[in-house]
Amino acid sequence: MDNLISEREEVSKIAKAQQEQVKRMNLNVPLELHNAFKSATAAEGTSMTDVLLQYIQEYVGKHSNPKGRRK
Repeated sequence: MDNLISEREEVSKIAKAQQEQVKRMNLNVPLELHNAFKSATAAEGTSMTDVLLQYIQEYVGKHSNPKGRRK
């Protein structure tokens, strides 16, 4: 039993070390747009977060300055 607990603790430590740091963002969205977005993502079997992250990654890839400096 003690072996099982130590294995779980080890797996937990590994998982925590591999987690990517995140920053929470909040935005105001009209209620109807929120509901439509939530419905559309649910119908696709994805989450609103996943769709927004994909969009942000594409936007940054398209609009980022290769030298890493602001315009």
